[in-house]
Amino acid sequence: MRDLIITENVTLDGVAETEEDWFSTAPDDEQLSELNREHMSRADGVLLGRITYESYASYWPQQVDDVTGVSDYLNRTQKYVVSTTLGDPTWQNTTVLRGPLNADIHVLKDRPGKDIVLSGSLTLARALLAEGLVDEYRLFVYPVVRGHGRQLFEIAPAGPDADLRRMRLEENRATSSGVVLLRYRVP
Repeated sequence: MRDLIITENVTLDGVAETEEDWFSTAPDDEQLSELNREHMSRADGVLLGRITYESYASYWPQQVDDVTGVSDYLNRTQKYVVSTTLGDPTWQNTTVLRGPLNADIHVLKDRPGKDIVLSGSLTLARALLAEGLVDEYRLFVYPVVRGHGRQLFEIAPAGPDADLRRMRLEENRATSSGVVLLRYRVP
């Protein structure tokens, strides 16, 4: 069975919304680049929401001089887009999943292959979390405090009835720019 992994860039204060380009503060960090290459080698599926898909599709296929390998990876990798409104996709290797979400994800996870990775797509990430479909979180924590913006995990009221989601730390690695990878498995 394949794993569904959420990979997000987040600030120290938990913001995952990437407006204002705060996550590109480590452009020359070779350790970070190596981590990204390592993660790309472990996955053969990318899961996206419609908005993130449209953003990626308008940018990555045109990047012919991309030394990071992201463009090549995304062009050759199978992309799954969760959407009820997207028409026929024009980007190669793209499949639209029209729901129900739980059933679609179980079908993908039951197919042979490597990991399926979601990046960005916060609304979809939260839906996957609510359905209990996530196997692992890879959080790249940037040494930035934003003070506002959408977070991956919604803040819930604390108290005796709070829904705690415990995770097991599998890996932590710091890079030369101060970005820290925190990799958690869902037990």
